[in-house]
Amino acid sequence: CKLGPKFPKWLQTQSGFSELDISSTGISDTMPNWFWDLCSKVEYLALSNNKIDGELPDLSTKFGVFPEIDLSHNNFRGPIHSLPPKVKSLYLSNNSFVGSISFVCRVLKFMSIDLSDNQFSGEIPDCWHHLSRLNNLNLANNNFSGKVPPSFGYLYYLKELQLRNNNFTGELPSSLQNCTLLRILDLGRNQLTGRVPSWFGTSLVDLIIVNLRENQFHGELPLSLCHLNDIHVLDLSQNRISGKIPHCFSNFTYLSLTNSSLGTTVASKAYFVFQNDIDSYKSNILIQWKYNEREYSGRLRLLKLIDLSSNLLGGDIPEEFSSLHGLISLNLSRNHLTGKIIREIGQMEMLESLDLSYNQLSGEIPISLGRLSFLQILELSNNNLSGKIPSSTQMQSFNASSYAHNSGLCGDPLPKCPRNVPNKDEDEDDDDGLITQGFYISMVLGFSLSFWGFLVIFFFKGSWRNARTSETEFMS
Repeated sequence: CKLGPKFPKWLQTQSGFSELDISSTGISDTMPNWFWDLCSKVEYLALSNNKIDGELPDLSTKFGVFPEIDLSHNNFRGPIHSLPPKVKSLYLSNNSFVGSISFVCRVLKFMSIDLSDNQFSGEIPDCWHHLSRLNNLNLANNNFSGKVPPSFGYLYYLKELQLRNNNFTGELPSSLQNCTLLRILDLGRNQLTGRVPSWFGTSLVDLIIVNLRENQFHGELPLSLCHLNDIHVLDLSQNRISGKIPHCFSNFTYLSLTNSSLGTTVASKAYFVFQNDIDSYKSNILIQWKYNEREYSGRLRLLKLIDLSSNLLGGDIPEEFSSLHGLISLNLSRNHLTGKIIREIGQMEMLESLDLSYNQLSGEIPISLGRLSFLQILELSNNNLSGKIPSSTQMQSFNASSYAHNSGLCGDPLPKCPRNVPNKDEDEDDDDGLITQGFYISMVLGFSLSFWGFLVIFFFKGSWRNARTSETEFMS
């Protein structure tokens, strides 16, 4: 219903209420001071998705016991001075709050905190020891700086940590490996350094989303990553990661399942649902999807991607990637990969986006690539590929730019091939014909040999029988 644009004055006549939800009601007004005096017993307050402005007063003596407070998606501004001593859920995202968040040190108990998309700044205080029951912490899209506080390691029940798009520096504290229940770790767009931690996949085995994009991580990928059986999104793009891609990425069990093969058990385990009610997760997952940043706030079971682009990776693309039948997006562009495109890439039947551009790949494009019926984005440009582009409805539907700057490539949508370039499709058909022809020839030869062998044995047995008869008559 619509209550705005003015803040409803009839609330002044109400008293003693414990719950109030006037979210998404079209209010576009300054918060009146008298409103906070009505909240002394409130345990559930939802004002989200309006255009309410103003600063928050001292809230330490307001609200009831263990309240849930949702002021997200408004125009609140200024610093936050103090909160009630115990807060179940605090959602202040998408406002214009400023200053430090030292107020969290004075709260004795939190279950969920979302301060994302504000203008908070400074270092995060290292005072999280007493908040071990915290489930979700979202500080993304602010102006925080300094190092990730080691006391985060005391958040034993933490399932989601989002620090995306700030100015954090230094290495990740090893204490984070104590957060063994972590499912979502989003540290993208910071200035973090060091190696990708080896405790990803050993201590933190339940991760389904890992986003470290646009940092300064270096060194080789740890093999422990291969133990992340339930991983949905692995985004390590735009770092300085070197070495080879581990062959054991085929251990990503969830990414090997197609949507149709997701059984009830796997699906229920892999669901990570962010609902809209206040007692559930309120965060959004921001990922790079088909070259665009997109927010996901619902079920993540259909979200399956690997992005290792813009690093220093070399060597071949592991053949084992073809076992990731459920992968939807694969981006390995802007590395130093060599060798050929994996021959059985057509087995990755759910692929919608494939980017292998700006590498040093050579050889022909596998004909199986043309069998990817869901493929919408294909980028193979700026490699050393050669030969005729396979003929299929899919392969010819892409723009010529998808194949550009491969000096040896030809065929639709590029210029026609010269006559001395073999038609790969015909070659494979010829191979099939030769195999079939050989099969029939071998059958005829086998039959002939068997027939003549039978005759030889027959005549031999006949001669032997006659000889035995003659010998018996002679002895008689």
